[in-house]
Amino acid sequence: AVTLDHIRTLAEQSAGGIDRIFLHWTAGHYGQFFEDYHINIDYDGTIVITTNDLTEQKAHTWHQNGGAVGIALACAYQATTSCLGPEPPTIEQLNSMARVVRTLCDGLGIPVDYDHVRTHAEQADIDGYGPSQNCERWDGWFWIDGDTPGEGGEKIRSMARAA
Repeated sequence: AVTLDHIRTLAEQSAGGIDRIFLHWTAGHYGQFFEDYHINIDYDGTIVITTNDLTEQKAHTWHQNGGAVGIALACAYQATTSCLGPEPPTIEQLNSMARVVRTLCDGLGIPVDYDHVRTHAEQADIDGYGPSQNCERWDGWFWIDGDTPGEGGEKIRSMARAA
């Protein structure tokens, strides 16, 4: 497992080269991590990194990977836009994601706001393939079944600001 101190060190080393963070889920199983994301977070909040250089370009957000860090929750297997499936995001994952976002933003010297921290759903909407269009990518549109669709980004940003 990786500590927040290590994440902060990586962020400080990348300051000036990173100005955006994108929040995802993998649509896979708990414990299943992907190299497409700089940081993966397991069901129990454990942090796993796939690089020691946050400026390394990873394939997490269509046409938005330069100068951006991708964070993914290992979850949402068989999720649909009406049910997050048998392996939904856990509270531990959401709390860990909020702490990681806060740590990254502090280390990078960027604010925790919509211009710098977005869910994949929010960015996909801007780029024309999100929930407002065809829902090709909607991760983070909501994090917990019963939450209002579209409020996932502000939920994590608010949690991160309070972390």
